[in-house]
Amino acid sequence: MNLFSTEKLEAIYPKIKAILEEEIYPLESKILTLPFNKVKIELDKVRQIIKQKNLWNPHLSESHGGLGLSLTEFGQISELLGSTPFGHYCFNCHAPDIGNQELLLSHASDAIKEEFLKPLIDGDIRSCFSMTEPEFAGSNPVNMATTAVREGNHYNINGHKWFTTAADGASFAIVMAVTNPDAESPYKRASMIVVPIDTPGFNMVRNISIMGEEGEGYFSHAEIKYENCKVPVENLISNEGDGFLLAQERLGPGRIHHCMRWLGICERSFDLMCKRAATRDLGNGVMLGEKQTIQHWIAESRAEINAARYMVLHTAKKIDEFGTKEARNEISTIKFFVAKVLMQVLDRAIQVHGALGITDDLLLSFWYRHERGSRIYDGPDEVHKSALARKILKGYGLNIKRK
Repeated sequence: MNLFSTEKLEAIYPKIKAILEEEIYPLESKILTLPFNKVKIELDKVRQIIKQKNLWNPHLSESHGGLGLSLTEFGQISELLGSTPFGHYCFNCHAPDIGNQELLLSHASDAIKEEFLKPLIDGDIRSCFSMTEPEFAGSNPVNMATTAVREGNHYNINGHKWFTTAADGASFAIVMAVTNPDAESPYKRASMIVVPIDTPGFNMVRNISIMGEEGEGYFSHAEIKYENCKVPVENLISNEGDGFLLAQERLGPGRIHHCMRWLGICERSFDLMCKRAATRDLGNGVMLGEKQTIQHWIAESRAEINAARYMVLHTAKKIDEFGTKEARNEISTIKFFVAKVLMQVLDRAIQVHGALGITDDLLLSFWYRHERGSRIYDGPDEVHKSALARKILKGYGLNIKRK
């Protein structure tokens, strides 16, 4: 029994599952052997099928061409899509585009929506989000050197960013830059600005190699230098100084998206682990799954995945009913808890497969490479744990000041 199910979800879920099984899972072997841009040709055909079946943009309201799902409903779709590396991309609800779509829908001008948001929603272009800087600790984003100085009717942007996911092949970036350096609060100094990738001064240095894989297109993380990169002041999102406010607003639902995607990976990895345990003959008819250690890993993984799922969906429901601000503690909790579960389940699945587990014959090694960062991006585990503990202890009368 699914306590979080709805009639709408029950109608949509099997349709999406069928597309995954019939159209997307068969393409997975190609990602392990071919560059993304070659696989993209096949994926674009699947995207057209999804559009034809009216399942495109499941995260958006019906008025914007989506399925009109609540965050709790979409979270469960996100888990399903997370069972394959291509799921979110094929349904046009992949990061960072999903966060950028939501941000532009809520805060961009009509002109920005027409030029950048509409083709993004239609799936004609991709975008990226440019915030992290190599010279500063990402766990404290107020330390930022990238500036956007107003010169007449333009912002002149200069700075150094990296881990700008999916910049390779994107059409525009949303850049976080300091526009108000003298603001009293450090959280009112930065703004978000739309920068087309073909703007002079937008210089993509490289796709950063992650555990030996440089990647390309959607599966990549870029280093970028903004060198006298000038864009019209009309490209500002919301108001000057609203950058951190917008970033925080973007992160709440974004962590639900991430966590449910991670659970999709967990379920697929769990399935592979159990199949291997049930069929791997150790000799004399003794199966790997008969060993107690393997049994314990399977039991622990099942319990952890179930616990993580209900924790995330409870958080999503709280956001749906009361808003992101009221769910801050829960959002911090799921970020570090689900990331830990993800890495534990992946590691057990790899171990159960033995040498096969670390090869690119299976998706496990791909996921391990690409998802180890789950415990780092959007705030490292340690920061979320400390922030949560401070809030809890404050309720007991201990007010710990940040150092």
